Amino acid sequence: MEGEKVKPLSALRVDLTKIEGDGEFPCPSCGAMISPDDESEATYEIVDIATKDDGSLEDLTILCKKCRSTILLEGFGALNDLESSMNDELDDH
Repeated sequence: MEGEKVKPLSALRVDLTKIEGDGEFPCPSCGAMISPDDESEATYEIVDIATKDDGSLEDLTILCKKCRSTILLEGFGALNDLESSMNDELDDH
């Protein structure tokens, strides 16, 4: 590796509660569109999954394949709470 320049990894954070629509968002570094529906891993790769004691998703670390930035996706707890309350409302009707 001597003489080889290694690009430092950037650690970026994305709060999913601030994203509108279906969860698709641009990479904060290069703008590549990252979609939760893309299961091909063409634009990103999941590198770490953090869960709470109850097994629910806490955060997700992904790697943008275009610019190699590491992105921490946060806000799953709030999204899970919102989904639970919406399901409770549907059950009440």
